[in-house]
Amino acid sequence: MHRDSLKSAARLVVKIGTGVLTDARKQIDPAQLEQLVAQIAALRKAGKEIVLVTSGAVGAGMGALGCEKRPHDLAELQACAAVGQVRLMSGYAELFARQELHVAQVLLTHEDFEHHERHLNARNTLVTLLDRGVVPIINENDAVSFTEIKFGDNDKLSALVASLLPADLLVILTTVDGVVENFGKANPKTIPLVEKIDRSIEGLAGGTLSDTAVGGMKSKIEAAKIVVRSGIPLVIASGKKRNVLARIVNSESEGTLFVAQANKLQGRKRWIAFFHHPRGALFVDAGARRALREGGKSLLPPGVARCEGIFDAGEVVRICDLDGMEFARGISKFNSEEIRGRKLARVEVVHRDDLVIL
Repeated sequence: MHRDSLKSAARLVVKIGTGVLTDARKQIDPAQLEQLVAQIAALRKAGKEIVLVTSGAVGAGMGALGCEKRPHDLAELQACAAVGQVRLMSGYAELFARQELHVAQVLLTHEDFEHHERHLNARNTLVTLLDRGVVPIINENDAVSFTEIKFGDNDKLSALVASLLPADLLVILTTVDGVVENFGKANPKTIPLVEKIDRSIEGLAGGTLSDTAVGGMKSKIEAAKIVVRSGIPLVIASGKKRNVLARIVNSESEGTLFVAQANKLQGRKRWIAFFHHPRGALFVDAGARRALREGGKSLLPPGVARCEGIFDAGEVVRICDLDGMEFARGISKFNSEEIRGRKLARVEVVHRDDLVIL
C-alpha cells in the first residue's frame, strides 16, 4: 500500500552519492554517469519534475589533483571542490544535452536556506526552472563554504531541498541496497519498509569509511527524519542498479522506503524546524514540556529552567527537556540576556505559532 503511492509522485528530488559516481581511481565513471542521466531523462520525458542533488565534486577534484585520500585541510578540500565541480557539471551538461534536456547549476550554502527571503528566492528559482523543463543540478557551494564542508553532507542537503519545494518523493542513491540489517556479516538483510524511525533503526546506521565521501547511512537516517516530518517519503536504494529509478516510481520493491508522516509540517513550520543552526537552547521543566507537546501552548517564562548560548530576539532556538533531549524548536521573542535576567513577566518567550514540536 505504501509503495503504491509512489506512482503518483510528480516532483522528485534524486540525490546521487560520491561512491555511485566514481570508480576505483576516484575519478568520475563515465559509463555510470551516462546510465544515471538516462534514467533521470526517462523520468523527465514521462512528465516527472526532477531535481538532482549531486555529490562527487570533491571526489572528482581529488582524482584530478592526485589526492589519494579526502583532505582534512579546508583549503585543500575547497581546491578539490572547485576543480571537481567544473568536471562534474561538464559531464552532466553534455549527457543531458544528448537527451535534449537543459540543466542548471545551483550551488547553495546553509545561509541560502536560513535567511527567510533567500529561502523563498531559492524555492522560486527552482520552481521556475522546473516549470521550464530544466533539470536543476544542486550541490553545496563547497569552494567557499566553511561550515558545510566541515559538518555538512549532501544527504541533509537533499532532504532540505525536498522540504523546501516541497517534493513528492526523495530518492537517495548510494552504494548499498538500502538500510541493511547485519551489514558486513554473513546474513545481511535489506529492510524494505520503515514506518517509524526509532532507536533500533538508528542503531543500524553507521558512518562511512570511504576516502571520498562523508556521512554514510547515519546521515541518510538524519535526512529521513527531516523529510518524513515534512510529509515526504524517502527511498534509499542502490545507484549501481540499472533502471532503479523506474522501479521505484513504479512501486516495485526496491531499497528501503521511509513512510511519510501524516501530520506533515506546513511551509513556515518546516523553515523553523529544519533550516537553521540554532545558536542557543532553552531547557524547560516537565510541566512546560507537557504544555508544549500535549496542550499546544506557548512557552512562558516560568517554564524555562535555564538558557544556554548567545542569541538575539527573532532567532531560532532549540527547546530541550531537563535531560537535554531536544523536542521542539521555536523563534524566541527575547534575546538570551533578557531570558537569563529572569525579569520577564506576562509575556510569551516563544509563541505557539512560532514553535514546532519535532
